[in-house]
Formats: sequence, structure tokens, C-alpha cells
Amino acid sequence: MSSYSDDKSRNAPIVAPRSWLRATIVAALAMVFVGAAVGFVGFLSQMHGAEIKPDHKADGIVVLTGGSSRVSDAMELLAGGYGKRLLISGVHPTNAASDISRSLSDNQSLLSCCVDLDRSAVNTRSNAAETRRWARERGFKSLIVVTSNYHMPRAIVELSHAMPDVALIPFAVVGDKGRDEPWWTSGATLRLLLSEYVKYVAAEVRVRLADAGLELTPEIADQPTGFLAPRTPATAQAN
Repeated sequence: MSSYSDDKSRNAPIVAPRSWLRATIVAALAMVFVGAAVGFVGFLSQMHGAEIKPDHKADGIVVLTGGSSRVSDAMELLAGGYGKRLLISGVHPTNAASDISRSLSDNQSLLSCCVDLDRSAVNTRSNAAETRRWARERGFKSLIVVTSNYHMPRAIVELSHAMPDVALIPFAVVGDKGRDEPWWTSGATLRLLLSEYVKYVAAEVRVRLADAGLELTPEIADQPTGFLAPRTPATAQAN
């Protein structure tokens, strides 16, 4: 009888910690899930469901390529006098100004006088770096930012970090699919939003760490001299 009691007492300290560890892991995962869900709702709340023209003008306009109708909407803002110049950031290196001209035939005069093309940017972070370079060269202190509504939160995070001294005015472009159907009815749209949310969180974390003095991934422009040759945006016309 005493031998059975001794075996039972020896097993008890092993079972209890395992149960506690399992409960802790489940609770931690539940907290992460709830936090992610709340964050995703907050991310969605930043997305505009309709295109709203800016309530005031800015020094310049920047459009980040990658979504349908972004450039044409930015050109409409430029034509409406909302900014002095337009930067199209993220133009594919093989695309010439003439390629853009064909798709925007109604704005030929503006393309030749007031539009700059940036072919260096390859992602949102480099969009921000090239926009900062362009704004500083022009002496601009306020910019209207044109990009898709789902991309706008991350774009503002990157641009605000790159240019804390420049006022940013968002103009969120809403795609046709976004107008015609709720996001939760489309698997493709849901995957897009979840992917963008993850990228947005990653950008927020990196920027907050950088603000605290911990730069995990320095910009290429911040690398030692000689790492890459200096880059300048290509322009629709020499200025």
C-alpha cells in the first residue's frame, strides 16, 4: 500500500507542471489570436470605402504604382490644381514616358511639364525613400499621397517615418471590386487584406524599433558610400 502511495506522489509533480504549461500556451495563443483580430479590425477601419477628394491643396502629389487607376486618379488631382508636380514612384525600368502618355492621352501637356518618374523604388519602403529625395529637391513641405485604400495605412507609416517634417494628405483609391462587393465575400480579397495587414504590422514594428534607436534593416541609402552608386529619379522631361 505504501509503495503505491509513493509512486502516486512521484508522478504528481510531473503531471501538474505539464498541465500548467499546456494551459499557459493555450492562453498565450488565445491572446495572440484576439490581439491579431482586434488589430485587423483596426486596420480595416483605416480603409476608406469611397474616394474623397482632399479638402485642401498641397505642394506636390505622389502616386505609388501597383494598383489599377492609381496613376489616372493622381493625374486628375494634378489637373485639378491640387499640387504643383506629380511623382509617379515605382515605374518599371522598361517603361518609358511614352508608355504612360499612351494611357493618359488627355493629359499630355501635364506629362511633359509637371510629372517626374521614379524607376528606382521596388517596394513601399523604397517608395518612401525616393519620395523623400524628390520632395527635398523640390522643397515641398506637403504631399498628397495616392495609392489603393488597402495599401494606404502601410504607405503612410513608411512615408511618415521617412519624412516626419512633411505633411501627408491621403487620397485612397478604391478599386471596382471594392465598390461592387464586400471584402468578406471574396476569398481573393480577404487573402489580399490579410497579407497587407501582416506587412503593415511588420512596417509598424520596424518603424517603432527604429524610432527607439534600433534599426534592424537600414535603408540602402543609409549604407556606407560605395555600396551602390547614387540614384536619381528619371523624369518625364529634363528639369
